[in-house]
Amino acid sequence: MQFTAKQLSGILGGTVDGNPDATVTGFAKIEHGKPGKLSFYANPKYEHYVYTSEASIILVNKDFEPKQPVSATMVRVDNAYTAVAQLLKYVSASTNVHKRHRGWRSKWHLSTKFGKRVWLGDLCSIGKRVEIGDDTVIYDNVTIGDRTVIGKNCIIYPGVRIYPGMVIGNGVILHANCVIGSDGFGNAPQPDGTWEKIEHLGNVIIGDNVEIGACTTVDRAEMESTIIGNGVKIDNLCQIAHNVQIGDNTVMAAMTGIAGSAIVGKNCIIAGQVGIVGHIKIADNTTITAQSGVIGNVRKSGQILSGMPAIPHANFMRSYAIFKQQGLEHEGK
Repeated sequence: MQFTAKQLSGILGGTVDGNPDATVTGFAKIEHGKPGKLSFYANPKYEHYVYTSEASIILVNKDFEPKQPVSATMVRVDNAYTAVAQLLKYVSASTNVHKRHRGWRSKWHLSTKFGKRVWLGDLCSIGKRVEIGDDTVIYDNVTIGDRTVIGKNCIIYPGVRIYPGMVIGNGVILHANCVIGSDGFGNAPQPDGTWEKIEHLGNVIIGDNVEIGACTTVDRAEMESTIIGNGVKIDNLCQIAHNVQIGDNTVMAAMTGIAGSAIVGKNCIIAGQVGIVGHIKIADNTTITAQSGVIGNVRKSGQILSGMPAIPHANFMRSYAIFKQQGLEHEGK
């Protein structure tokens, strides 16, 4: 990559404060900035690096007012953090241009429908009556089951397993070794103490612009569909059980598990190692902090929940203060 400050301002819709011809050929964190590198400043605790960084260009918010001289050229944008994400995506798209390709020892059926410029890696297995949209990239050792539909501009990384009958939207990213459509954990207890497996005949429907992390599993429904809404972002090592519904633009950090038939609203933020029991509903715009356990319905939108069982964060902090004080008193005895 190579950009001038003027080019960057055009791509990102910003303005140049400094030398418009300043040129960068790579990225660097602001604390590691060197000549020829592009950095960004978005978090106030890193402000001191703005004045000491040797980066040639720094992306900053439009309302940033320096308290000291800044040697770097600044490109002012509405939101520096969002701008650098857009730029990384722009660079990735321009450098990863794939042409039509069919990899070594990959197999597919005559009934498979490939869109334009589909790139298929080595040792892949594509089932019967599968449909794959334009410009989708499928890396090595991917298995896609019969009757699966995959949209345009998707990226499917090595080792992904997609069971038969799944529906995947446009612009979806599936990271290495994630599994879409495995059986849910459904077993019926028998009088003799054994367990009878419940067959799962449903599927998984994934919306547009979804990203699912490495080694995450999304189970198919018993009869209908497990649904992942548009814009959902799921981290590595998460478990989404059968019949779960996740609303649009919800994000979920690593090692979170959602039990069967739970419904999570739109624009929720779920931190790492959260557990959510089955058959409950969580309202839109809910934030659940790390290692919390949600065991009941969350009816009020916009809450921040903490603890096990999860309660409003302010209540949790007051309770924690009491727990801490009692612990100190106990230690003093």
